[in-house]
Amino acid sequence: MKATQQLHNLGQSVWLDNITRELLTSGTLRHYISEHSETGLTSNPTIFDKAIKDADFYDAAIDQKTAEGKSGEALFFELALEDLTQAADLLRPIHDATGG
Repeated sequence: MKATQQLHNLGQSVWLDNITRELLTSGTLRHYISEHSETGLTSNPTIFDKAIKDADFYDAAIDQKTAEGKSGEALFFELALEDLTQAADLLRPIHDATGG
C-alpha cells in the first residue's frame, strides 16, 4: 500500500500545494487523485504567477484573451479561475463522497 493511501486511511487529507495548467492538461492531477489519494490542493496568486511565467502552457489562452481586450489583473484572474474550476471539477467526487 502506498504511503499516501496509508495516510488517507488514517484520516489525513493529502493536498498538493501547487497548481499549473500542465498539471491539469497532462492528467497528472487526475493521476494523483486516483493513485495517490490526493484530496485537495491549495493555490494563491504567487503560485499562478510562477506557473504563468515559467511555462508556455498559458500562451494560447493569453493570446486569445488579449485579442478579446483583456489584460492585467482581469486576465490573470480569469486564467486562475479557469484552472481552479478544472481542478474543482476533478476533486468534486471527493467533496461529494466526504460531505465536503
